[in-house]
Amino acid sequence: MLDASLEGRLNEGAQSLPDTDWFVDRLYDWAPELGAGMLIARRSRYVVDLNRSPDDAALYSTPVPGLVPLQTFAGEPLYESAPPGRFEIRRRLEAFWQPYHDALAAELTRIRHLFGYVILLDAHSIRTTVPRLFEGRLPDLNLGSFDGRSASCGLIQAVAALLAAQGKYSHVVDGRFKGGYITRHYGQPELGIHALQLEMAQAIYMQESPPRYDAVKAAPVVALLRELLSRLLEWGDDHG
Repeated sequence: MLDASLEGRLNEGAQSLPDTDWFVDRLYDWAPELGAGMLIARRSRYVVDLNRSPDDAALYSTPVPGLVPLQTFAGEPLYESAPPGRFEIRRRLEAFWQPYHDALAAELTRIRHLFGYVILLDAHSIRTTVPRLFEGRLPDLNLGSFDGRSASCGLIQAVAALLAAQGKYSHVVDGRFKGGYITRHYGQPELGIHALQLEMAQAIYMQESPPRYDAVKAAPVVALLRELLSRLLEWGDDHG
């Protein structure tokens, strides 16, 4: 969803929101059945990217659109006219970025106080090929742990073992996507806060252009995600 102030300002290519993490909430809509909470972003990253630092510090060496993007992932301009200035960027931070992170931090604190630990799975998806961001076809499943710093080694190994045991989807651990701001900032395993990012190639569960959810294609992905979340919860019961 776009903020009303952006209507009519984005160029024609950007209006279709090509860099959206399409249907991720639908892939995980069963999660509360297992006892997991969900916090779902409702605004497009073109408004403000919730997975970027508020000071817009770079996360990767390759070019990635920033906190308030001016370009698409493909490097094409977003705005037909009137790109956001300093005051508008501040307004978006205050109106959208800060409330999301306040809610996330409060929920992590609440759960940690209840159980002594908390596991955060930051779920994302992206087009399967984006030449400006990575070469060739992205692996189907990209697990990020900030190079082992955002979660317990045992938890990372448990999830990596699950991904390695299934033979349907390619996967990588701490490859191109090591975890964005959310994983890096909130993951403090020494304090009992474990954070992982899972970035998925969209081709494994949807039609990419135009974007359309494919329930048949998505079914085995959902089954694997259920197994993954169960593994996280089991690890927490044993080690939390």
